[in-house]
Amino acid sequence: MKSQQRLHALTKANEVRSARARLKRDLTDGTIELAGVLDDPPDCAQTAKLSVLLLAVPRTGPARGARALNRCQIADGKTLAGLTSRQRAAMIALLPL
Repeated sequence: MKSQQRLHALTKANEVRSARARLKRDLTDGTIELAGVLDDPPDCAQTAKLSVLLLAVPRTGPARGARALNRCQIADGKTLAGLTSRQRAAMIALLPL
């Protein structure tokens, strides 16, 4: 039974990683906006770090992303699920970078 549970967990993890990669690709292409993702994050983005998603936005590199996080008082390793409503609102107000 344990091997079947492990296989199920691996399958689910792969699905989340694929969905998160699609999300970052859509952010890069401009198909979706980061403000929309922050406002109503999909399940796959809950565990994604905000700093990684900022890097997927065009014209946002490490320096600009770090500056935005600092301005909104958000730690570099913070995930979307870990954002407070104040942090989320501050970041949405700051966008587009």
